[in-house]
Amino acid sequence: MGTIARVVRDADGGLDARSFLAEIERRLSRFDSDSDLSKLNGDTRASVPAAWLLRAAVSAALRAASLTDGLVDPTLLSELSLAGYQESRAKIAPASVVHALATAPPRQTARPSPAARWRAVQVDDCAGVIRRPPGVHLDLAGSAKGWAADVLGSQLKRHGRFAVDCGGDLRVDARHGSPWEVRVRHPLSGAIAHTFHVREGGVATSGIDTRLWQCESGDFAHHLIDPSTGKPAWTGLVSATALAPSALEAEALAKAALLSGPDAGRRRLRAGHGGVLVHDDGTVEPVNPRRRRHLRVITQRSRSQPC
Repeated sequence: MGTIARVVRDADGGLDARSFLAEIERRLSRFDSDSDLSKLNGDTRASVPAAWLLRAAVSAALRAASLTDGLVDPTLLSELSLAGYQESRAKIAPASVVHALATAPPRQTARPSPAARWRAVQVDDCAGVIRRPPGVHLDLAGSAKGWAADVLGSQLKRHGRFAVDCGGDLRVDARHGSPWEVRVRHPLSGAIAHTFHVREGGVATSGIDTRLWQCESGDFAHHLIDPSTGKPAWTGLVSATALAPSALEAEALAKAALLSGPDAGRRRLRAGHGGVLVHDDGTVEPVNPRRRRHLRVITQRSRSQPC
């Protein structure tokens, strides 16, 4: 699915994490024409039979959309393709984020699409089908990573300390050991921008630097789409990291914070469990939650100065 997954654990309890992740890629990758997701997107029927894994992953994507009021929208596959993201870019070096920022359009806060196509997608577990209007195509890459980390985490937590990293979407648990040190990479310098020490929960970073390319027109594009315009969003933030009880929630909140821009993104993180923003000028801004929550973050600190 164009990313790397890692599992670190004290004991496996008989769980074959590699096979589970391979099955997720086989069934959910939009880059594989034989995957369950690709077959769903290519089906012209309004109601399509779907296996449990695809139904669960689509349900997770709809939860992320609901959590962010549609700012994180799983129905933007056509817009991603038009922007130039038709194939996996896992083995292609990203374009220079510094050059992209220098020539990017005026910064603008992203907004949910008035059409809200995601609301027309329904998962019926009793009937074993997914319903959506023909022509509505789904992309599950972001939400599926967080969801997969949570599923693996739920199976590992009874076997001791673990960390599951699915393309930067983390689910960690260290209730029976020392906290995990989670380091956030600065998207411009590559240095460590911020460090969290987390006992239990989800951490995710969303940024424009890892999947960034230059179009034939000379303009730069990336994979974070403004649902209201259907084009890559340039909001004044290069990356956003969010903390949450689950990796799925952290992934959704990180993406929503970046799409919201500095002011609204700060409010989103503050209303949740906190996180960190990296602005276009390289400034690292830690964001503490408005009130103490149950997420077990021990300490957090920034290590870099504004670029």
